[in-house]
Amino acid sequence: MPTSRTAPRRILLGVAGAVAAMALTACGGVKTTSSGGGDGEYPSGNIEFSVGASAGGSSDLITRALAQGIAKELGVSAPVINKPGANGALAAKELQAAKPDGYKIAVQNASLFTITPLTVSPAEATKIDSFEVITGVSRDDYVMATNPKSGFTSIEDMKKAGKTIRYGTTGVGTGAQLASALTFKTAGIDATAVPFDGGAPNLTALLGNQVDVSTMQIGEAIENIKGGKLVPLAVFSKERIPYLPDVKTAIEQGFDVQVTQYRFLTAPKGTPENVKSKLLDAAKKTFATPEYKKFNEQNSLTPMEVSPQEVLDALQKDSSTFKAKLDEFGISLAG
Repeated sequence: MPTSRTAPRRILLGVAGAVAAMALTACGGVKTTSSGGGDGEYPSGNIEFSVGASAGGSSDLITRALAQGIAKELGVSAPVINKPGANGALAAKELQAAKPDGYKIAVQNASLFTITPLTVSPAEATKIDSFEVITGVSRDDYVMATNPKSGFTSIEDMKKAGKTIRYGTTGVGTGAQLASALTFKTAGIDATAVPFDGGAPNLTALLGNQVDVSTMQIGEAIENIKGGKLVPLAVFSKERIPYLPDVKTAIEQGFDVQVTQYRFLTAPKGTPENVKSKLLDAAKKTFATPEYKKFNEQNSLTPMEVSPQEVLDALQKDSSTFKAKLDEFGISLAG
C-alpha cells in the first residue's frame, strides 16, 4: 500500500475529521513533555508517529486511529507527522536514523519492502531488517474495476474483447500496478498501462471512461461500486472479500494472481524489549476497542493483528513470489 496513492479515499473522508479529532483529544494525556528519552520509565513524553503519505489517505488515517488509541493507553500525546514521498521510503529512511528509544515510530506498508525493491537498485531499496516490527495492523485489498460503458463483467470478457486494454495505474512499484500487470500477462491479454500520480486521478479517469479498467484499493472504489458507477471485475485476495462478497477472486476466475497491501507498526532497530512490549500491549488494547473495530469496518480494512514473526514471514514470502512472477513473465515495473 507501497501504495503510492496520495489522494484520500471517498469513504475515508467521512471519518478523517473524527479520527483527527480523536487524535487531538489524545494529546490531552497525562504526560505532555515535547519529547522523552530520559532515564525515567517509558514513556515520559510524546510518541511521534510518522507516516510516509499525505494526510487523508488510508495510511494516514490508519496511523491516526492507532496513534489515538496508543496515546490513550499510555497517557501521552501522539502527534502524527506526514512525510510523503517515494512510496513511504523517505519517511522510512528518517525513522531508520532515529534514536531507538520508542519516541519515534511508524505504521509502514508492505509494498515498500516487497514491491518497491523490484523497481529500484538494491542500494536504494528499503530493508525490513533496518526496523523492529512491533505488530501487524491491517490488510487493504485490491479490486480491478471498469466503467459500466465498457460492458466488461469479468477478466474473461477483457480477453474476448479482441483489443488492447488500456489500464490505469496509481504509480510505479504499487500493488495496484503489480496486480494489473500480472493479470494481463497471466490471461494473455494485450494491455497498455496509463500511469497516474495516485489513487484520485486514477479513479477519476476510470469514472470518466478515459481508461478501460483500473486496479485500486477496495476502500477507494467501494462507494462507486455500490452506487453502480463502477463494475468490479476481480479482487486479488486469496479468498473473497466480505466487503464485496459477490466479486470473484482472480484465482476463482482461473488466473493465479494474489496481491494485497498490509501494514504493520515499526520502530528503529535496537529499540529496547521493554519499550516494544509496552507499545505492543497498547496496540493490542487499541485493536480490542469498539471504536477501532468500527474504524476498520468503515474503511473496508481486514484486521491483520499478527506477531512480528508472522509479518516478517509474509514479507519474505511475498518478496520471493512477486520476483518469481515478474521473472516468469518478463515484466518490468520500473519507469
